[in-house]
Amino acid sequence: MSDLPLLKSIKGKDHPGGAMVSPADVFCSVPGRLSLLSSTSKYKVTVGEVQRRLSPPECLNASLLGGVLRRAKSKNGGRILREKLEKIGLNLPAGRRKAANVTLLTSLVEGEAIHLARDFGYVCETEFPARQLFFQVAEYLIRQHGETPRRKELLQATKQVTKELMDLLNQDRSPLCNTRPQILLDPSIQRHLTHFSLISHGFGSPAIVAALTAIQNFLSESIKHLEKVFPNQNSSQGQSMLVTSTLDKAKLEDKK
Repeated sequence: MSDLPLLKSIKGKDHPGGAMVSPADVFCSVPGRLSLLSSTSKYKVTVGEVQRRLSPPECLNASLLGGVLRRAKSKNGGRILREKLEKIGLNLPAGRRKAANVTLLTSLVEGEAIHLARDFGYVCETEFPARQLFFQVAEYLIRQHGETPRRKELLQATKQVTKELMDLLNQDRSPLCNTRPQILLDPSIQRHLTHFSLISHGFGSPAIVAALTAIQNFLSESIKHLEKVFPNQNSSQGQSMLVTSTLDKAKLEDKK
C-alpha cells in the first residue's frame, strides 16, 4: 500500500489559513459520459474520489485520470494535473503504470456509476418480464415432469438464499462520493466488497441487487402459481407426493 497517495495539511491561496483538505471537498465537476446531449448531467468529483482512483486497486496514471476527469489532452496536461493534485496534497508520480485492467466502468466517475446502477435497478424492478418468463419455463417443466410440491419447496429455498445475499449486499458501506458511512459488516467481508466497489466505482453491489430483485420477482410468480395448485401441501406431504416424471404422474393418477 506504499502507492497510496496521502492527504496532508497544506497552506496556499486555494486553502487560506492552511486548512486541512477534506476528502469531501469538491475537486472538480465533470460532464456525464452516458447522458443524452439534450440532458447532460454534471457530476461532482471529490478529493476522496480522486484519492481512491489513484490508490489500489486501480492506481490510475496521469493520462487515465485526465481522461476520467475529461481534461483535454495537451503537451503539458500531465504536469498541470500533477501540480493541481500536489496543491491538495496528492502525489502522482510521472511515468506511473496503472495496476488494474481498464474497462468501460473505468471511464465513469462514482456519481455517474451510481446513477447508472439506480436506473438499472428501476428497469429491473419495473420492466423485467418475470411473469412471462415464468409461464415459458413452467410450460416446459410441466411438459417434462408435471407440477410437483417439491418444486415449490425448491423455489422457496432459492428465494430465501437470494434474499440473504441481497440483504448482505445492501449492508455494503464502501466509501463513495462525499460519504464514508459507518461499517456494518465484519471488516473481513467489507474489505472485499470495498475492493469490488473501487473497481466498479459504486456500480457493482447495487447492480447485483437489482439483478437479484428481478430473479426474486420471477421466483415469486412461480411460487404464487404453485400455491394455487398445491394450496395445503406441507413439506412432509410434498416429499410423499413427489412426482419426478410424467410416468410417475400417470401412476399416481391410475391409483386414484
